[in-house]
Amino acid sequence: MYQPFANEYAPYYEEYIKLASAGNQPILRRLKNQLNSIDDFLADIPQNKYDFAYADGKWTVKEVLSHLIDTERIMTYRALRIARNDQTELPGYDQDAYVASTDISQYTFSDLVDELVMLRQANLFFFKSLSESDLRKKGTANGTTVSVGALLFIIVGHIEHHFNVLRERYLK
Repeated sequence: MYQPFANEYAPYYEEYIKLASAGNQPILRRLKNQLNSIDDFLADIPQNKYDFAYADGKWTVKEVLSHLIDTERIMTYRALRIARNDQTELPGYDQDAYVASTDISQYTFSDLVDELVMLRQANLFFFKSLSESDLRKKGTANGTTVSVGALLFIIVGHIEHHFNVLRERYLK
């Protein structure tokens, strides 16, 4: 069973790797199982919380969803480039600038949930197509070495992290 080594990702992502590794379930199973948990968890968020932020300067629930979509898309793009042996250094991105430049009022909560679910479905097909040797391929993103497999774990752990934040800070 694939597990990324510490030299396959930046220390910043350690929490996400740990969250994705919890439970000793194969990572592709976690990726697939999150499809149901994404839909189920988000369906339980009351409508009056969609535009709620737990503190000044924090994202709303809809902005968190927009961030999850952007990040999953970017991490999968990085994985695709590296898996296909593209050794071009990939740039970082400013998550706050991405959220700030999105007119979230143009999106319904339902559309954001649907987009995240469909994106995950597409990404599941992509990651299922990769071999273990593909998962070990490394490239450079945001100035640090990262493997395709680590990006997969980061995607899974990133959702877990933000769902935990939503539970603890938005929905209590």
